[in-house]
Amino acid sequence: MPEDFTLAGKTYRSRLLIGTARYPNMQIMLEAIEASGAEIITVGVRRLNLNDPSGESVIGLIDRTRYTLLPNTAGCFTARDAVLTARLAREALETDLIKLEVIGDERTLFPDVSGLLEAAETLVRDGFTVLPYCNDDPITCKKLEDIGCAAVMPLGAPIGSGMGIRNPYNTRIILDTVGVPVVVDAGVGTASDAAVAMELGCDAVLLNTAVAGARHPVKMAEAMRKAVQAGRLAYEAGRIPKKLYATASTPLEGAVRTGA
Repeated sequence: MPEDFTLAGKTYRSRLLIGTARYPNMQIMLEAIEASGAEIITVGVRRLNLNDPSGESVIGLIDRTRYTLLPNTAGCFTARDAVLTARLAREALETDLIKLEVIGDERTLFPDVSGLLEAAETLVRDGFTVLPYCNDDPITCKKLEDIGCAAVMPLGAPIGSGMGIRNPYNTRIILDTVGVPVVVDAGVGTASDAAVAMELGCDAVLLNTAVAGARHPVKMAEAMRKAVQAGRLAYEAGRIPKKLYATASTPLEGAVRTGA
């Protein structure tokens, strides 16, 4: 198994984080979470009824003795709304963890960088453990680290697009630039995308739509678990360098020669 993953001072065995939205039903969601092996579960605060006493909400169904709940500010388009949503989550869910999203455009769902930096600074000052969803921009990631964010979560591609890691070169530069964990967030479509992210050296992968929207979500969740493990193992093992020409896998020195 790959080495453990430490985030915000807590150690996890799984390097896969998974969301709770868009599943066909709650039962499939729970089965997919189980199959994924994930220990950190993200929930959108703005789509929850935090006062629902029935236990039928996502919050009521997640076993918080087994899973770390990571509320997010999805759907917030201003720093002010994101900060208010984070404070609501902390009060209702009794956690300082927050996945910070400040969206700049409804069509692409790309982050609003200035709003994100403003909200991150406020929340860090308020004692939150901030995990920001951001562009795959090394400069933005470095600024977020300097503010005091516990990790950076650059997108691999637009949210829900399933396009995979569109700019692995920027991802590698981010990994060289920051010292906090790097979690690829958004754009993963299938298991090979998750493996690529891990082979690059990312610390973890966060995904939702790739599993929830799959034809068989539970099978895809298992595939993602194995892909993240395989990708991390490959990174730890160290791949051979790429070469233009062939290199014989069987050495020719000492080989028995035939012919005249």
